[in-house]
Amino acid sequence: MVNQQRLIDLFKELVSIDSPSLHERQMCDAVKAKLAELGIETYEDNAGEIIGGNSGNLYACIDGGLDLPPILFSSHMDTVEPSHGKTAVVHGDGTITSDGTTVLGSDDLSGVCSIIEALRVLKESGEKFRPVEVVFTVSEETHCMGAAHAPFDRIKSNECYVLDLSGEIGEASNKAPSIITYTVSLHGKAAHAAFKPESGIHALKCAAEIITKIRCGKYDGVTVNIGTINGGTATNVVAEHTVFTGEVRSFDDSLAKAKLDEIIDIINSVAESYGAKVEIETEQCVKAYDVDENHPVAVRFKKVCEGLGLKPSIVETYGGSDNNQYVPNGINGLVVSVGMNNCHSCDEYTTVDLLTKSAELTLALMRSGD
Repeated sequence: MVNQQRLIDLFKELVSIDSPSLHERQMCDAVKAKLAELGIETYEDNAGEIIGGNSGNLYACIDGGLDLPPILFSSHMDTVEPSHGKTAVVHGDGTITSDGTTVLGSDDLSGVCSIIEALRVLKESGEKFRPVEVVFTVSEETHCMGAAHAPFDRIKSNECYVLDLSGEIGEASNKAPSIITYTVSLHGKAAHAAFKPESGIHALKCAAEIITKIRCGKYDGVTVNIGTINGGTATNVVAEHTVFTGEVRSFDDSLAKAKLDEIIDIINSVAESYGAKVEIETEQCVKAYDVDENHPVAVRFKKVCEGLGLKPSIVETYGGSDNNQYVPNGINGLVVSVGMNNCHSCDEYTTVDLLTKSAELTLALMRSGD
């Protein structure tokens, strides 16, 4: 079974390695070494070169000896900032936190450690098991840039478990949205705000009117947000240049694109009324997917959870993950909870119990003959 102390020691070791997005070199080397200790050969792709990082995605295929279809298990190696100098503090009640000055990195080292520990147990037991493929990705936190360039020519699995969800162990997501971001640059005309304001074109005021007209929040099957705004040079100058950014999300890709078109129409109309020039850049970060709850990948998950005494729960999530890249490539998967909490903050935490249960669930999924 899962060696809890070994699992916690591994988690503490990996947490201490700095691995912000695009800088996963040390983490990749560490994970590669852990797999090499198990006699597992790895392949590192060229995703890092493509996206401007210093490491590629790490792939391995383990033939367990059973004549069953392979299943892919995936987690990401990068963490959000602040992450430099992380340390895992194990408290007396079993809670694991950082020292409070950085994130912990359980997003997604809980997943990475669950996969490694499960493979260790399988190798030590000498038992036969189904073929297992693993991919440890880079730059997931930057809209899944690494997984977009995963080695799909090598991956044989049609099903996947992406270990990268918060919540209780036994929870998994089968549905996630399209995410489209937009950046708007408005170019007006500078003028002295006191002597001759009428000769200027106020880019900041133009942006404010646009933002007022863009309905934010969750409605009609979409979520819309304005995230940042920057502009102006001084209190006595009519602002010549303003930039603001936002995003649209929807479980229906066509709805997300339609809402983006509406937003662009608003931007162009208001900019024209001010006489401002406008540049709009958009990016589809990930595309929505919806895996049927009756798909074998979900049926297996629920059965395995019940066998471990866990309460299975299939939910939707408004967050993106590497699964947004796998599903369009023909790999139907679930995003599985690894017990991380308060992610993307210095209050992030997990527990010894959650980590252990995550590794046990991963092991049981690898052992499953269904």
